[in-house]
Parts: sequence; structure tokens; C-alpha cells
Amino acid sequence: MYSALTILPLLVVIGLLAVVCVKRIPEGQVYTLRRLGKPAGTLTPGMHVVVPLVERIAHKISISGYTLAIEERVQVEGHPQPETLRGRVWWQVLDPERADAVIDRADDMIRTRVLGALPEMAAGKNDDVRARNLRLKQALNGSLRDRGVLVTRVELDLAA
Repeated sequence: MYSALTILPLLVVIGLLAVVCVKRIPEGQVYTLRRLGKPAGTLTPGMHVVVPLVERIAHKISISGYTLAIEERVQVEGHPQPETLRGRVWWQVLDPERADAVIDRADDMIRTRVLGALPEMAAGKNDDVRARNLRLKQALNGSLRDRGVLVTRVELDLAA
């Protein structure tokens, strides 16, 4: 009926198509999916089939967390010399579908909001560092929660 020369290329094409379609999402990650350029949901850890040319992986989002290191020379109102804002902000994605829109620029967005909160940090300069960081964390979460992002820890300090 069919010769080995016609069946073999057909099996190779089917095998390649299966390799291209099957995606394995590792633990601790979520992939956001686009179907014909529009958001189509998320793929959780495990094996999934993605239809080539119709669907594509938009972002690979770690849900285990990120660390943003900050070291900036800033001018604080009421202080004659520029000060150094130094430390880290730990954050994670809580809602991958909402975070999909901002994940590429999340570090810059968080950095901008931290720098925007400097007047509040400087106002409480005599406060305990932990108390200032807690207030900053709460302020950041208030503005980031609707983006699907949660700040879990802040360790920042101003030094002359």
C-alpha cells in the first residue's frame, strides 16, 4: 500500500509538530498565553498543548518572587547634601493575568514608586528604620495591588 518512503516523512512531520505544540511549564512559573494577539489566559505548571501560529507564550512569570536592588543618589527636601537610598525590595506576582501587562517594566515601576515615596520616608527620618520600611511597603502595596503585584519585604535606608 504505502511505502516506507511516504510513511517516514509523515511520521517525522507529526513528531516535530508534537514537539513544537507541547509545552512543559515548570513548578514556580506561570506562562501567559496570547491567542491571535489577544490575552487568552495562563498556563499553570504541567504539560500543555499550544497551537503554533495561533497561540504563543507572551511571558514566563515566576511566582516564587523577585528581588529589586536599589542604590540611588537622591536629593531629599530639607537636606543640603544628596543622600544615597540603598537596599532591596522583594516582590512577587499574585495575579499573573493582571501582572502580564506590567511584568516587563515591573522593576522600573516599583523603583519609580519607591522614589516617589521619598518625601514620606524623609519626613520620618527620626523614626525607626523598620517602621519606615513597613509604611513604605504598605504604600507600595496600596498602589501595586491592582497590578497583580505584592511587595513582600522592604529593606531601604537613606545615608548621607
